[in-house]
Amino acid sequence: MDTEALEISFAARGDLVAAIADWRAWLNAERRASKHTADAYGRDLSAFLTFLTDHLGAQADCTDLACLKPADFRSYLAHRANLGIARSSIARGMSTLRNFFRFLGRTGRAENPAIGTVKTPRLPKTVPKAIDQDDAMRAIALAEELQQEPWIAARDSALLILLYGCGLRIGEALGLTCADAPTGDTMRVIGKGQKERVVPVLPVVREAIAAYREICPFAATPGAPLFVGKRGKALNPGVVQRQVRTLRAHLGLADSATPHAFRHSFATHLLADGGDLRTIQELLGHASLSTTQRYTVVDAARLAKVYEKAHPRA
Repeated sequence: MDTEALEISFAARGDLVAAIADWRAWLNAERRASKHTADAYGRDLSAFLTFLTDHLGAQADCTDLACLKPADFRSYLAHRANLGIARSSIARGMSTLRNFFRFLGRTGRAENPAIGTVKTPRLPKTVPKAIDQDDAMRAIALAEELQQEPWIAARDSALLILLYGCGLRIGEALGLTCADAPTGDTMRVIGKGQKERVVPVLPVVREAIAAYREICPFAATPGAPLFVGKRGKALNPGVVQRQVRTLRAHLGLADSATPHAFRHSFATHLLADGGDLRTIQELLGHASLSTTQRYTVVDAARLAKVYEKAHPRA
């Protein structure tokens, strides 16, 4: 399946239609939101406006949004909860709405302080779930064995080696072009918010990518995607996720063993071997050190397990 633009419909009328178009353009041009992020924001806003159509009895415009009360927003939260939507998704949806309402205020279309009084559902603190070093290596080896097409086998192996060896997000890896393929000890990566960072590249990563590209049947023009699907288009994240689910089943790994878990493993294993948080923050492209500090909890949990297993009085 090739990546295509996602069409999202919005239940809106009048000046709100133009406001939504300007907001989405602003997300792309000013915020430099990725396609994945922009689509997620669009779906969140669409869900809210669809709810409002039933809630108000007609499609909303900017005046309607300016008149909404805290109770209206709470009704929406209750509606989403009754649908069984995860609290994390509800929280993200409220973040999207706050972003959109701030945009309406800045552009003079609508002011509504009521949304600021509505609390986002409290989320449980979670820690990243890493893959054991041995399991990570087994998964990489098996990824190559499961494919009959040699170039696809090399592609899957190279991609997982890249995720684990450089700590990339799956979207960052699949966003690489052939011009970005590493030829030296570092490579350039474009992360969230179009922020650029440089990450070190191990020889095994560089060699795996070179071996894949050497037998890939599609031309490696500078602007072409580095990782491609069977038709030569950019490899879809869903294909990678499906492949990792297959690996998980074969190896008996937990459901938390996802493509993103290879990134978690990269950070966790660096920290366990003495890497400092500031360096790991730079390598991962985290804007805040507090995000990286979650990995100290993972390492502490690992140490606690070793202690409980090994200490004679545990």
